[in-house]
Amino acid sequence: MKIKVNGTMHELEADPKTPLLWVLRDILGLTGTKFGCGMSQCGACTVHMGGSPIRSCSQEVGGVGSKEITTIEGLSLDGSHPLQRAWVELEVPQCGYCQSGQIMSAAALLADEPDPDDAAIDQAMAGNICRCGAYCRIRAAIHKAAEAQR
Repeated sequence: MKIKVNGTMHELEADPKTPLLWVLRDILGLTGTKFGCGMSQCGACTVHMGGSPIRSCSQEVGGVGSKEITTIEGLSLDGSHPLQRAWVELEVPQCGYCQSGQIMSAAALLADEPDPDDAAIDQAMAGNICRCGAYCRIRAAIHKAAEAQR
């Protein structure tokens, strides 16, 4: 099968029922997307499929079809995406494990809503769990990135 990831078409041999997460990590070597719960409840594995955030742990690779997948590695090659810069400037991560999923959910939010208020941020980010409790810094970074994009 063929899938397009971060602008590059990949031909791969995989069981169509294989979760996209494992194709990204184990076959394509894109390890920025993390395994968290395996049940679509924590958000660590969030990527974009056709521009929308999805949980790659429960998305079968056979269901991707012609929709482009974007991972954290695809936001920018050099960490220059406004969200990535804001994350660094505000020192958002503690352990950092959930952060790629957090950033991918935030990127989808900013693509739809360039100037979100706290309620919109909280709603968009509700499915992403941070064990370290960095939610206030995450929200501040999203506001900072939104400002930088304007």
